[in-house]
Amino acid sequence: MYDRQTSSLWNTLSGEPVLGPLANQGIKLEYRPIVTTRWSDWKRLHPDTQVLSLETGHRRDYGEGVAYRDYFSTDRLMFNTPYDDDRLSNKQEVLALRFPGAPKDQLAIDTAFLNENPIHYERIGLQSFVVLTDQTGANRVYEQGNVEFVSYDRDRVLIDQTATSWRLEEHQLVSSEGFTLKRLPAHRAFWFGWRAAFPETRLVK
Repeated sequence: MYDRQTSSLWNTLSGEPVLGPLANQGIKLEYRPIVTTRWSDWKRLHPDTQVLSLETGHRRDYGEGVAYRDYFSTDRLMFNTPYDDDRLSNKQEVLALRFPGAPKDQLAIDTAFLNENPIHYERIGLQSFVVLTDQTGANRVYEQGNVEFVSYDRDRVLIDQTATSWRLEEHQLVSSEGFTLKRLPAHRAFWFGWRAAFPETRLVK
């Protein structure tokens, strides 16, 4: 991707400008949580959401899946990568995680694995966290603290080891007693891209 002000090119996975006037200036975008889910489920949870119009003024079909349908339908790549790693297929989606407190540690979790394990605990550096996967396959990551969840309805309600109820919100988990666990940054990526950007990444599958 590029910015309109300087036309610098940016690495979409690291969030850093790599070519152009902004490169090598110590600039890095803030890493934010992103969720990939179905529109119907998002609208149910967030009925006041506004949506960008497909009427862009440009003569291009922006229908769902149109632009990259052929590309997504095969495992072939548009370009070569420096690594050949067959632990997952090239375009298998992974949940990609990295935290500022442990800049040398990256983690990729196979989304198929997460769909079979809707409550999954992990750690990067000193940060322990829980990955929650709902009925649509959407993944959200939250601090774990000292909480262990024993059930999740794969929608909005969790129960912890003390039988306390928790409510899932986009920015945090909130217990019935008022305690909170904040959302942590994570996003989906293709395995080949994440592996190429972070060759030392740990993989869970």
